[in-house]
Parts: sequence; C-alpha cells; structure tokens
Amino acid sequence: MSSKTIEATVELFAGIGGFRLAAAQNGLQTLWANDICPKACQVYQSRFGDAEIHQGDIRELTYEIPPHDLLTAGFPCQPFSSAGQKKGFRDPRGMLFSVIVEILKEHRPPYFVLENVKRLLLMEKGIHFATVLSALTELGYHIEWRLVNTRHFGLAQNRERVLILGSLDVKDNYPTIRLASLKDLCDSLGSNFCWLTDMSSWVEIEKHHRKFANWGLAFRQRFFSCNLECFSEAKPSVTLRSVLQSTVDPTFDFTESTLQRLAESTRIDRFLDGVQLLYNQKRGARMGYTVFGIDGIAPTLTAATSRHYERYKVGDRYRRLTNVEYARLQGFPDDHCSAVSIYNQYALYGNAIPPVFANWVLDKILRNRLTALENVKGQQLYLFQEPMTYADKGGIA
Repeated sequence: MSSKTIEATVELFAGIGGFRLAAAQNGLQTLWANDICPKACQVYQSRFGDAEIHQGDIRELTYEIPPHDLLTAGFPCQPFSSAGQKKGFRDPRGMLFSVIVEILKEHRPPYFVLENVKRLLLMEKGIHFATVLSALTELGYHIEWRLVNTRHFGLAQNRERVLILGSLDVKDNYPTIRLASLKDLCDSLGSNFCWLTDMSSWVEIEKHHRKFANWGLAFRQRFFSCNLECFSEAKPSVTLRSVLQSTVDPTFDFTESTLQRLAESTRIDRFLDGVQLLYNQKRGARMGYTVFGIDGIAPTLTAATSRHYERYKVGDRYRRLTNVEYARLQGFPDDHCSAVSIYNQYALYGNAIPPVFANWVLDKILRNRLTALENVKGQQLYLFQEPMTYADKGGIA
C-alpha cells in the first residue's frame, strides 16, 4: 500500500483541531470531523468552517463517516490519565475506543494515528494497552507506538503522550518501522536485531504480563517492544521564559495571596523533568501549593480547572499563565481559541493534541520515511536467548 494514496482524512474526538492543522500543513483534506464538546466545536468552526465538524456522540454518528485514507483520533484520555480516576476500559469513555475499532473495520483506511496518555502503557500491568493492540492487530493492521514528549519538539512543556500508528503496508514477517530511527534502535538494542526482524518470534500479546515499553511493534496478535533511551530527532530545548508575553494584564496576578502563602511554604529551587520548582507547601515535588519558575519548562497542561491557576514567578510577580501562553506551549496560533472565553480556552488547550506530534507522524507516512534494517550488520545474539528479554525489558523511560 503506497503512502501516495493518502489524500483525505477523518478526525475523531477532534477537540480544537490539532490533527486538522497538521493535515492541512501536509496538503490533506479533512472530509469529516467530530467532537462532543460544544466549545471545542465552536473553536473548530471558527478556524476551519462548519462544513466538516459534527457535534455529538460519535456512537450515534458513525453512519455519516465517509470513506477516507487516514483516520486520526485523540480518543478520550481521562479513563487512563493519572489526573483522573484511572478506571480505564471500565469507564464508559474508555469504551469509545471500540467505536474506533468498528470504524476501522468498516472503512479499512490504509493508515490511522491515535494519541493517548503515557499511563495507557502502564495501567494494570499493561492490560488496557494489550487490549488496544489485540483489537487493532485483529483487523490486520501493523502497529507501531512510541512515547513522545513535547519538550523534544521545540515546545516548553513536559507533556508525554503515546502515538499509535497503524498501517496496512506491512510485508509478511518483516516489520515496518517509522517512529524510531536506526540510531535510536542501535543505541538501545546494540547490534542485536534478530528478534526484531523475525516477527514470528515475537511475544503473544496475551502473554505480556507487565507494562509496555516506550516503543514497540505489534502484528497478528504478537508484539516486540523495548525502551528507547534517546530521541535522535529531538530539537534544541527551549524554556518557559521564551514563550511568555511581554505585557500581561494584572487580572492574571496572584501576587498578594502568593506572598502570604510563601511564609508557610518550603523553598525547593530544583528541577524535576525539566520543570523548575521554587516553592511547595507540603515539601513534595508536585504536591500541595507549588510555585513554578520560568527557567525550565511548564508541567503538563491539562483540562483540569485547578491546574489553570498554578502560580509562576515572573520577575517580581506571581501569576498564572495566560491563555496565549497556553496556546504557545501546545504549539497553536496565539488566537486559535479566540472564539470562546479566556476561561474556556484553558481546558480546550489542555485537552488538545499538539499539532507538532501529528505533523511528525504524518511526515513519516506521507514521505514514506521507513527505517531500513536490511543492511544492519553484526546481528549476534549477545547473551540473550529469548525475545521476551526485550519485550519485558525495564520500565517506561
């Protein structure tokens, strides 16, 4: 199946159109899009027009979906998020994944791209992610996933997300790799590619028995995975300071209330995952009343209202980030959500997929950027005797 056949996309759980922006940048036409949130649809209409977006429960609208070449979906992450109740597929929103499966089964697009939170790989020893892999490979798709971070894409935010790429262009018993470079693989696997290239020797998905690594492949109910230790395509780091607005209205300030609380807080002044922590009321890294600095990056933006009021020390002021700064941290135009109130913009940006993620994957597909393994030499086995060694190797990096 040639990537040249991709012309039209369908965007499920579209939000404010992170996938749509990337599709447009790559010359793809979005035929149909859906989201259940009225505010998100309002923004989507304001940016792209109202012809493609359809507001409502996707379970009641699947009959409207036209044939397409690429399906994209940032399916609801709350059932799996560490910020939620972590119910996974026991949460009704988690079951929306089954709708994606039914749509793929009906339309058979050559490719699909899904996005979700890091916790999907870890939850209940990988049971939920195993369910995802099993359902998708049962449809005949070759699956590749990778855990990526916005900080590696030139954005000043620590946001880890799992990207899942499905394709029908796989060769029998030979993997199709796009989301990991040869350098990434060599740094983590050494010169041992024997188990990677022999798909018949991969571990059965139902026998995973633990959390999944940060990169992997799956096909015909089997998988191979390992923790990639580097991201060779990473862009230079940027700091939160670089995206701040020069002039900010005083309504964003919490200076007086913060100064009062600092007397009861502990000065931390250290970095955690690139985030600068200045003060914390309960001595923990992320617990309680935290004040962040701007010489690092921002913590993960979320849709949770409480997170929109986090304090940042900017010069002599203590304030929350502005809606424009939220847009920049996610890689959207400054005014992308201007159709709704500033208050509502925070949740919409926090729940969105950064367009840089989608653009990265689309570039791999459309330009057919495959990682060639045929010429890798020195495929000795080292001391490893079974493919399970890699499938079960370590924790999430």
